[in-house]
Amino acid sequence: MKKDITIGLIVGFIANIIGLFIATKVLGQGGNFMEAIETANAQGFISKLISLGAVLNLIAFFFFLSRKQDDRAKGVLIATICIAILTLLFKFI
Repeated sequence: MKKDITIGLIVGFIANIIGLFIATKVLGQGGNFMEAIETANAQGFISKLISLGAVLNLIAFFFFLSRKQDDRAKGVLIATICIAILTLLFKFI
């Protein structure tokens, strides 16, 4: 059970990183990934970019639910909650 939740956590964080990368490529201005993150941070919309990256967690979550791997889906949900808390911290700090 703990192993499956850990796998779900890892999948959730990796899906968010991939989603963040895709969001910076789609919404960025053609620069590299780190430049886009620095620009987003300087302009104050890094929290919105992180939130867009978390959309891929929905795919992972429903994938695990469809395969009846509820503990892995719980891990993805926990990762999404951690990302939401991180986004709130970026927004208010």
